[in-house]
Amino acid sequence: MATTVTTSAEGKTWGGGKEPMGISYGKMMMWFFIVSDALTFSGFLAAYGFSRFKFIETWPLADEVFTHFPFMHGVSAPMYYVAFMTFVLIFSSVTMVLAVDAGHQMKKNKVILYMFLTIIGGFIFVGSQAWEWKNFIKGEYGAVETKGGSILQFIDKDGKRIALGEFAADIPSERVADTKSKGIWFFGNETLPTYSVEEVVEGFKAHPEVLIRTEVIDPKTKKKITLSREESLKRIEGTQYVVEGANLVRNEYGQKLFADFFFFITGFHGFHVFSGVMINVLIFFNILLGTYDKRKSYEMVEKVGLYWHFVDLVWVFVFTFFYLV
Repeated sequence: MATTVTTSAEGKTWGGGKEPMGISYGKMMMWFFIVSDALTFSGFLAAYGFSRFKFIETWPLADEVFTHFPFMHGVSAPMYYVAFMTFVLIFSSVTMVLAVDAGHQMKKNKVILYMFLTIIGGFIFVGSQAWEWKNFIKGEYGAVETKGGSILQFIDKDGKRIALGEFAADIPSERVADTKSKGIWFFGNETLPTYSVEEVVEGFKAHPEVLIRTEVIDPKTKKKITLSREESLKRIEGTQYVVEGANLVRNEYGQKLFADFFFFITGFHGFHVFSGVMINVLIFFNILLGTYDKRKSYEMVEKVGLYWHFVDLVWVFVFTFFYLV
């Protein structure tokens, strides 16, 4: 004879039994997902920390990499835009809390307002991250890479970075990229840099006021080591590549792994934010249609709120590890 499932005090069933701790099946599954995803992000950040301290002497300084701000070309604003992005994401978490609270009170109009603000904040963050990627990939100053794989940057006597275009010589020549199509299988980048190695080297020799700054950080001053003019002339002879911006192969800012982790970790987090925004949009339209009023429950808003808070919390760790420490 079939047994009858006894419902809980609230008249609900959860997988054939009582709800554990009074949590619905959907919320419990969201918590399972959050815990598993938290372990994934923890592994990524642990790998980042290991690599950073292994190459601590050549790891790029965040204050020198993330210096751009929209509509302020040429103005150094270290970490300002990253701080703005962080503020926007945290503020969107506040509006999500207000949306969940309004849902508990069955106040549809307030839920609509706060969900709309949360979605706008998410779009701003994703757009800002795309803008930051563009500047990181494009670069601003350029550098050269030696045969040993070291990155050399150029500065003036006051210690300010100088772009390659400010001193590179103009040497007419026919430049052809080494590509897979030409049988050179180990080259995958078909885009030539703006200047050739010869133009950078000859231009550097013709400008005695330009010095070389290495990627190595002085443990005492916490700044990159600057070479004398004589030392600079010796190091420039070992130039093999001109590097502009960053990609998965070369990085004008310093250690190559920095760019790899930047693209992977911030990209993975950005994918989570974008997914959260899309889910929020779907929930938003359901709210407009009155779906949750008919159910007499805004639990879906609460569940997506858990995910959104998780994404915000992960960014706090990414921001701390990647930009501040």
